[in-house]
Amino acid sequence: MTDPISSQNQKSGPEFEQQLANQVANEFLKEQKRNRRWGIFFKFLFAVYLLGFLLIYLTESMDMRSGGLSGDKHTALIEIEGVIGAGERASADNIVSGLRAAYENENTAGIILRINSPGGSPVQSGYVNDEIFRLKNEYPDIPVYAVISDLCASGGYYIASAADEIYADKASLVGSIGVIMAGFGFVEAIDKLGVERRVVHAGENKAFMDPFVPLKEEDVAHVDAMLDEIYEQFKAVVKKGREDKLSVDDETIFSGLLWTGEKAMDIGLVDELGSSSYVAREVIGAEDIINFSYKPNYLDRFAERLGSSVGNSLLSILKLNLN
Repeated sequence: MTDPISSQNQKSGPEFEQQLANQVANEFLKEQKRNRRWGIFFKFLFAVYLLGFLLIYLTESMDMRSGGLSGDKHTALIEIEGVIGAGERASADNIVSGLRAAYENENTAGIILRINSPGGSPVQSGYVNDEIFRLKNEYPDIPVYAVISDLCASGGYYIASAADEIYADKASLVGSIGVIMAGFGFVEAIDKLGVERRVVHAGENKAFMDPFVPLKEEDVAHVDAMLDEIYEQFKAVVKKGREDKLSVDDETIFSGLLWTGEKAMDIGLVDELGSSSYVAREVIGAEDIINFSYKPNYLDRFAERLGSSVGNSLLSILKLNLN
């Protein structure tokens, strides 16, 4: 039977102390190695980010300038994607910036507005429409074409109507020429919930169209008048752009309906069926396409492209270390 006292003495003797010191030293060395590995990893990560940023910057800078450097004619492309509105990617500022750059490039043979939009702000759409007409007058030798992909509705068509010609796919959705203002009414709901509505305002009509009180006929009449005015502006813009191309016998053109690209061609909303590459190759005669669309700044785009993959890799490494 082992004597507990002698066993305790052995654990506290010189040999045990040496083992403990060796163990502490080994753990310290392991920690140092781990720190060095993480340091190398993060340095490598930074180098990859920096290299990727430079590659994106150089590639796109060369792409934007290649027409001017080579002397070859190209087709300029402007993407109009998503909702048209201030602060959106398809804002008037972004679209107009791309248009101006495309027109000012000496090797631009023609411009394509590739549209995939449900519409949006009539003000932003109007800004773009006006600028297209201004630029067409300033650069009469550079034609501009609208090419519809999936959808060109409302404000999207407001912009497209300024183009010299409009192309679409046979299954594209085109139209929705009209104006809408929508909301909700909570009159009965607020009564059932026992909620007291408190509104203080100066100006007789400052709280008009309040969703918590019954609609007033005069409020509805005022809104109808505003919508009718904007609607007439929309119709005038489309008629100006399309001139005698619209089917004068079809009153439904301005009813707010959507049509397929094939049907839209029959009623004059679309000139022909074709894609961007078709228009560049067969209509403009410059098959090389250079994208002049607005793009987020390089750092944001680089982080967006690489952030996800790097994050997943880092997560995998952390899981391995935690296990």
